[in-house]
Amino acid sequence: MSEQVTAFAPASIGNVAVGFDMLGLALAGVGDRVKARRTAAPGITIAAVYGLDGEPHPYLSTDPEHNTASIAAQALWHDHGDTGGIEISVYKGIPLQSGMGSSAASAVAAAVAVNALLSTPLPAEALLSYAMAGEQYASGGLHADNVAPSLLGGLVFCPPVLLPEVVRLPVPPGISVALLHPELQVNTAQARRKLAKNYSMQQWLSQQGYLGGFMAACASGDIGLLGRTLKDVIIEPQRSAAVLCFDAVKEAAEKGGALGFSLSGSGPSMFAMCQSNAAANIAVAMEQACRGFGIECQSYVSSMSAPGAYIQE
Repeated sequence: MSEQVTAFAPASIGNVAVGFDMLGLALAGVGDRVKARRTAAPGITIAAVYGLDGEPHPYLSTDPEHNTASIAAQALWHDHGDTGGIEISVYKGIPLQSGMGSSAASAVAAAVAVNALLSTPLPAEALLSYAMAGEQYASGGLHADNVAPSLLGGLVFCPPVLLPEVVRLPVPPGISVALLHPELQVNTAQARRKLAKNYSMQQWLSQQGYLGGFMAACASGDIGLLGRTLKDVIIEPQRSAAVLCFDAVKEAAEKGGALGFSLSGSGPSMFAMCQSNAAANIAVAMEQACRGFGIECQSYVSSMSAPGAYIQE
């Protein structure tokens, strides 16, 4: 049994346009790390939280009751830990309030790290509810569209009515995502509170049709259907105005041949789903459109089958 481990959990794209709170996609190349070590003292403690620059984070709390990573760790250790406790250190690789599942990645990395220190580790799927406990603290809602893909990888269907059961979906070959993160922030909990509570029957039917069509396209590998159904007629119209460069970046992606485009989670990050051989060029076009507004940004290109969280050697 290890005394100290470090876990990595990737960023994620929540909602994936058609599946508000129900679909999530892991994003390769960026994520959070949590180092955990066993201690003689009981309970969960936080040694430090480090920002993107490697310095102590100026905003994130080291109080175990107010940090997504420690809340997830505490829930797991309470149910399955033995004597002693766990000290964690959090290393942020995902910007806060970015629409890239930052809080979810911290919670997932903590759960995976603590699990590796248990005398009898749980299977990955059993960690979902513990990671969700941390994510709920940050986002204000009980949903898994960031936590599940960060934990398990790939494209995940995780409607609240089925939780903790989730379904890994097949992904069409040769399709990638290009994600653009502008240096803006959107508070997820606040964004959720601002959403309209009532929608027309036509809106509901349209969105359900797009969701069903998108999932059928993934199952059959029908790229044409994928492009026709990656649409959000309910949430995106309410949120896109908060991202100054949204329309310009969307236009650039579509001109570059993107199959579909939308916000990642509540934004401000945006993603385009595209043929893999066009993804890098589309990412560059999206960056150029964003910088045209004087907004700095960073892009990532990922396959739709990116791996989930793992223990680093």
